Amino acid sequence: MPNILLFIASLFTLFASPKPEKTYPIGQIKTDKGEILFWLYDETPNHKASFMKLANQNYWDTLTFNRVINNFVAQGGCPDTPAGFADSPYLLKPEFRPTIRHIYGAVGAGRDNNPKMLSAGCQFYIVQNKKGEHRLDDKFTVFGQVFKGMDVVDAIVAVKTDSTDTPLSPIKLDVNVLNLTAAELAKQGYTIK
Repeated sequence: MPNILLFIASLFTLFASPKPEKTYPIGQIKTDKGEILFWLYDETPNHKASFMKLANQNYWDTLTFNRVINNFVAQGGCPDTPAGFADSPYLLKPEFRPTIRHIYGAVGAGRDNNPKMLSAGCQFYIVQNKKGEHRLDDKFTVFGQVFKGMDVVDAIVAVKTDSTDTPLSPIKLDVNVLNLTAAELAKQGYTIK
């Protein structure tokens, strides 16, 4: 009888489904200039959750990179207006972190000049200045870091713009959240720390 039980137990082990591999949510922006992939920081949970929610609702997929400035940022989402942000679904309290800075490839949340430094849920930017934009540290929340596609960002900020830094030919957004394993991330050039 013990041999039968052992046999049944080994069959269970053989046919049991393997534990699914852990995945990590990754921001993806697809444009006609290429794909941008970025890590979403756990240290800024509200901004991360906001980005994921809006991406999963296809919020940005009718919008564009509406402000691009070479050696500064590529900014996308709801446009700035003299009165602030047009059509922002909500505002977020800042999540400034001393270990997360405005370095090349940092992904941050846009905001207007409100005194509480609340972020607009509708807008994000990517720092394109190779020296960083440290004057924005502790004034704007950084919630991600590009690890693939900075050549795409460089191409975006190099387009011809009007006097408000809006591209003359719209650069449409297709924003998604990919759930990738550590092995899949490694193939894209990102190593889990």
